[in-house]
Amino acid sequence: MALRVMLIDQNRGRVAILEQALLDNGYEVVARSSVEEDLLQRIAQVAPDVIIVDMESPDRDTLESMRSISRDQPRPIVMFAEKSDRISIGEAVKAGVSAYVVDGMSPGRLNAIMEVAIARFREFQALRNELEETKSRLEDRKLIDKAKGILMKQKGMSEDEAYKVLRKMAMDRNIKIGEAARNVIIVADLLVGGS
Repeated sequence: MALRVMLIDQNRGRVAILEQALLDNGYEVVARSSVEEDLLQRIAQVAPDVIIVDMESPDRDTLESMRSISRDQPRPIVMFAEKSDRISIGEAVKAGVSAYVVDGMSPGRLNAIMEVAIARFREFQALRNELEETKSRLEDRKLIDKAKGILMKQKGMSEDEAYKVLRKMAMDRNIKIGEAARNVIIVADLLVGGS
């Protein structure tokens, strides 16, 4: 199945050349857009697999759009640009651009560039997901420790008994133990606040 590509470019001549190169390499172009459009809405409508931005130099608005896409609707982004200074490249990468290619698009290199961008994007997404899971586990750990402390203090339980109560509560309600701990903390706060 062909990868679905969204093109973002102001220059009609450039976009026509890029579109033809993509079609020649087996990609499907599902949208042509400009930076002025509501890109998040357009992406939601056409659901591209990859976004290609072709411009002389990425400006602040374009980079902010790329940052929003990376945050709200993450996908591999390939940017073809004429400007090659370190600051522009660094800003583009911070905005979520997976591949920044200087000196325009060469049809012969297109497949390799796309594959690298997709691989970098997937690796970055895996790292981002791992970081989120780690943060979530750490937050759960803090909640569990706090809830165990509440149970130990109010019910005179040992740490092991308090943990078993939390685990049983989670299993009985079919929720995660972190959520059970959060519930214990909320009830304790209500009881203390209400007295």
